[in-house]
Amino acid sequence: MNKPLRRIAMFCGLLVLTLLVRDNWLQYVQADELKEDEHNRRVAIERYASPRGDIIVDGKAITGHTTTKGDFTYKRTYKDGAMWAPVTGYVSQAYGATQIEAINDGILTGNDDRLFFRNTLDMITGRKREGGNVVTTLNSAAQKAAYDGLKKQGAKGAVVALEPSTGKILSMASYPSYDPSTIAGSGNADGEAWNRLQKKKNPDDPMLNRALREVYPPGSTFKVVTAAAALENGKYTSADEQTESPLPWTMPGTTTPLKNEGDLPCENATLREALRVSCNTVFGKIGSDLGNEKMLEQARKFGFTDEQFVPVRSSASVFSDDMAPSEVALSSIGQFNTAATPLQMAMVTSAIANNGTLMKPYMVDELQAPNLDTIEKTDPEEMSRPLSADNAQILQDMMETVVEDGTGTNARIDGVTVGGKTGTAQHGVDNKENPYAWFISYAKGEDGASPVAVAVVIEDENAVRDDISGGGLAAPIAKDVMEAVLDSKK
Repeated sequence: MNKPLRRIAMFCGLLVLTLLVRDNWLQYVQADELKEDEHNRRVAIERYASPRGDIIVDGKAITGHTTTKGDFTYKRTYKDGAMWAPVTGYVSQAYGATQIEAINDGILTGNDDRLFFRNTLDMITGRKREGGNVVTTLNSAAQKAAYDGLKKQGAKGAVVALEPSTGKILSMASYPSYDPSTIAGSGNADGEAWNRLQKKKNPDDPMLNRALREVYPPGSTFKVVTAAAALENGKYTSADEQTESPLPWTMPGTTTPLKNEGDLPCENATLREALRVSCNTVFGKIGSDLGNEKMLEQARKFGFTDEQFVPVRSSASVFSDDMAPSEVALSSIGQFNTAATPLQMAMVTSAIANNGTLMKPYMVDELQAPNLDTIEKTDPEEMSRPLSADNAQILQDMMETVVEDGTGTNARIDGVTVGGKTGTAQHGVDNKENPYAWFISYAKGEDGASPVAVAVVIEDENAVRDDISGGGLAAPIAKDVMEAVLDSKK
C-alpha cells in the first residue's frame, strides 16, 4: 500500500473508531440522561401508555385514570381532588408532578428499580406493565372534617392531625385548594385551568400547601413551648406554683411594658392560670429570664429550625438566635420573628400528648407492587424527647384546664379528656394586618392514650386581636377532627 492510501485508510479507521466511541457513549454513558430528558417525547408517551397506580386512603383509592385521545393514552383522575390535593399533589401530562405523585413516581408508574424482576417477567410474557400503589396513613373522616371546616370558614387556613404514638399524619388539609384533575391532561382546558391557579392571577394561591409550606407567627400557642422550657430548666416545678410575674412588667432594656389582652389575673399567676387565660406577661418574662439559648434549645427539640420530610418537604419553622432579652420575651409568646408551620405546631402538641416523646411525622405507610405485595413499610421512628414524661403530664394538665375552664371551651367533647391552647397571632407593620387564629389540641381515649393531636390555623378578616379568635374560629374545626378520629377507633 502506498503512502497516500495508507493515510486515507488510517483516517477512515479513526473516523470509524470515533463513531464507535460516540455510539457507546450515547448508549451506555448518556442513556439515562437522554431517557429522562424532558424533550424526549418518547419518554412521555411511554410514561402515559399504562394506567398509573393509586394512592390509597383507608383501603380505598382516592385516585384513578381515564383514557384520552392522542399520543398519551391515560391521564390521572382524582376523587374529591380539592380535599386531597395537599396530600397527593398532582401529576400532569403538561406540568409534571408534585408531592406524593412526584416522590413515589417510580412505584406509581411501575418503573421503580425494585419492580425490575416483575417488569422483566411482564416483558417476557407480553403482559402490560402496571403501576404499584402508595398506601397513606391518612384518615378519610378526619380529612373531610378538616377540609369541610376550613371551607365553611371561607378563609385561608390549614389543618394537620397526627397520631402521637406513631407520628402518622391523619389529616393534612389546606384551603383554598384546587382539583388536580383539571390540570392532569395536556389540552387547552388544562392550560387555561393551570393559568387560573397561578398566584399572579389568583392571589389566594390555591396551589400553596399551607399545612407544610406556609409559616405563620404561632401567637399564644407557642406558650406551651415556653412552659415546657420553664419546666425542663427547673424554673418552675409544678402547674400550681406561683410565678414571679409583676404586673405591669417592662421588657428588659426597654421602657415598654408587655401588655396582656385585657384585664387578666396575671400578676404572679401560676403556670396553670397563666396558660388558662393566656398571660403575655408571665410567659414573656419566663422566656426572657431563661434567655435566648435555652429557649432556642427547647424549640429545636420540638423540631424548630429544621425542615421536615413527611416525605413531602415542609418548611423550617423559625426561632431566632442572638436576640435581645426584649426580643426573646416577644418570641416566647409567639411574636417577633417566631414562625411555625401547622405541621410544626401539631408536632409540639403531639410530643406533649405522647408524654414527652416526639415521633417523626410521616404520611406514607407502605409502598405496594401491582400485585399488592409490600415493597417498603414505614416503621414509626422516635425523633426527639423535648420534655420528660413528668413534665409532659404537668403540661397536659394545664392544657386540659384551658379547654375545661379557659379560652378553649369550644373544643370540649362530651366524655372525652381534651387539652388545648388558643392563639391569635398579630402580624404586619405595627400589627395592622388581620391576625391569625390558632388552636392546638389533643384528645385522650378511654385508655388514657392520645390517638390524635391537631393544629389549626385560620387567616380570617373577622378575627379579633385576642384569644377568642383561636377559640371561636379554629377550635371547632379541631374538635370535629378529633371526634372523627375517635369515632374511627370505636
